[in-house]
Amino acid sequence: MKLKVLGSSSRGNCYILENDSEALILEAGVKFAEVQKALDFNIKKIVGCLITHEHTDHAGRILEFPRFVPLFASEGTMIKCVSSPNLRAIKANKPFMVGQFKIIPFAAQHDAAEPLGFFINHPETGNVLFATDTYYLPCTFAGLNNILIEANYRLDILERNIAAGKIPMAMRTRILQSHFSYEHCLEALQANDLRAVNNIVLIHLSDGNSHAQDFKEGIHKATGKRVHIAEPGLELLLNKTPF
Repeated sequence: MKLKVLGSSSRGNCYILENDSEALILEAGVKFAEVQKALDFNIKKIVGCLITHEHTDHAGRILEFPRFVPLFASEGTMIKCVSSPNLRAIKANKPFMVGQFKIIPFAAQHDAAEPLGFFINHPETGNVLFATDTYYLPCTFAGLNNILIEANYRLDILERNIAAGKIPMAMRTRILQSHFSYEHCLEALQANDLRAVNNIVLIHLSDGNSHAQDFKEGIHKATGKRVHIAEPGLELLLNKTPF
């Protein structure tokens, strides 16, 4: 299974899990034309798209998706999104299947109506955690093989930018109560059993409040795992086994 990153920032988020026969889209925050290009225009292999919440950098392109692609989101997210016949309501802790992907949504903590994260299982990827735009993870996850997790900011960088007048003080609370910091990301990783984890992909890094290389090195040092920074164009084998 291959992971393709099309966007991982406030400008737009979209990730693809793809093998020869099917593709699962995570987030609808970039132009569908970019999805088509990434799939070499073989869009019939798309089995669905998972949407974490209604903000435009995650759901702003849902009307561009063709009718045959189901878009899975919580009822709260659906109410806030523009209406689309593709939308299908899902609930936290209620598993469902999309192609060969088994999806277990879980509640996230963000300034949105009913945000979700996803625990994804596929015979090729094993267990994949997808957690973004949340300031807290309410549980640990068993048997993880691959992890896509937000590391949006580091507190000292954020505080330095506020002191320098680059970020309004009013934004501080919003950031702290809506995004996963580097510190919380590290704590969450250390709270989970990482023995079978092959890849940790850090997603949704802030342009001004993060430091990609420091984050990558710090997480690698703490976990001993392969760590990647999600940037447009990144392609990565995301398999259950290391090779």
